[in-house]
Amino acid sequence: MIMWIKSPKRPAVSKYIANYWFLEKKTDIDGDNYPKLNPDPSAHLILSPANQAYKYERTNEVSQGKGTHFIYPYCKTLQLDHSTPQICLGIKFHVGALYSLKKLNIPTTLLNTINDVIFDDIKGEAQINVNELLELAITTPDKCLEMLDELFMPLLMNSHEDKHSEITRKILPLLETKLLNEIGASLNCSQRTVERSFLRVTGLTLKQCQSMNKLEAILEFLYQREQKTINWVDIAYQFGFSDQPHLIRYLKNQIDLTPKDYTQQRGFTIDVYGGVDSKQ
Repeated sequence: MIMWIKSPKRPAVSKYIANYWFLEKKTDIDGDNYPKLNPDPSAHLILSPANQAYKYERTNEVSQGKGTHFIYPYCKTLQLDHSTPQICLGIKFHVGALYSLKKLNIPTTLLNTINDVIFDDIKGEAQINVNELLELAITTPDKCLEMLDELFMPLLMNSHEDKHSEITRKILPLLETKLLNEIGASLNCSQRTVERSFLRVTGLTLKQCQSMNKLEAILEFLYQREQKTINWVDIAYQFGFSDQPHLIRYLKNQIDLTPKDYTQQRGFTIDVYGGVDSKQ
């Protein structure tokens, strides 16, 4: 199995794209064939061969198709079907980035939606195809990064910024350090303005985004620890919960698992394919 996560090389690209990631999984790899994706406030563009099937399941709903597709921000856990060989190159956008990228002609407020994408509509006049990018991702990752930056530069240079996107960009780092009702005062504007602008740009409430960011931080923390060393009381206080029952309710709501269930299953993509230590 090959996997990597890398940041864009050009600052103009990194303003809108958080990272590029690559995964190649073959059938001879042991592990869970149905890993889960935790809720994510970011949109992902998934580049994959035209004949490669994808399937995402959540409660009472299935999204499936073939080839390149877009995953909008999703508020519930998704289960993947990786029982067959998979190769995909992902572009993770910053939260709210699609609002400014009007040239992509992609709605910005869709949640929990997965749509097929025609790669030619994205690449414009660029002389490259998905299979070439996938081959570079395997053989020469740095060259792949250069090609991806070059591919997205025309789209990003024609971005649209307004007061709502500017406020949202200032809000995002504050979600980690401030109480939600303090953000307006921190930015010298009304709390109502903060909430309306953020919802308009991201399609999410402040609380939804903060909860998803916290969940990802918790999963990364747990990924680096063995089950026998995990102290859930300590984790509850470390991540700002009032007590362990509060943490249990939070995890049940976010991923429909108790702490005990999670540590026994370890079935999320970070557990199956690796987490922060796979970044290069």
